[in-house]
Amino acid sequence: MTDRAKPITLPGDPLAPYCIAPAWQVGDLVFLSGQASIGADGSIVGAGDFDAQLAQTFANIERVLAAAGTDLAKVVKVTIYLTDMANFPKIVEARQRWFTPPYPADTTLEVRSLALPELLVEIDVIATT
Repeated sequence: MTDRAKPITLPGDPLAPYCIAPAWQVGDLVFLSGQASIGADGSIVGAGDFDAQLAQTFANIERVLAAAGTDLAKVVKVTIYLTDMANFPKIVEARQRWFTPPYPADTTLEVRSLALPELLVEIDVIATT
């Protein structure tokens, strides 16, 4: 590690049991770990409900970005993992809700499963500070 790289921590971090840092700041960039619909207590939020999971996922992203001293307006890259590409239209709507033009670069892909079987979406982002 260099003195330009530092972990971003959260009080009561729900990812701690998985041995994952919420994010790392390297220089002027913040790299978030994949965020999913995991509540502050570590429980799955919105099992079986894509909309609820997407809202919780973005709430988690906002929380980690705030801990790093940045926000959604400074996100430059998004990677979205879906367990069902039929939810892609909701992703387009989400981009319009949580981001503003110019929109971040984006990669969206369908995966067979995520780390926990109840999860329907996971998103990681890169932001500037």
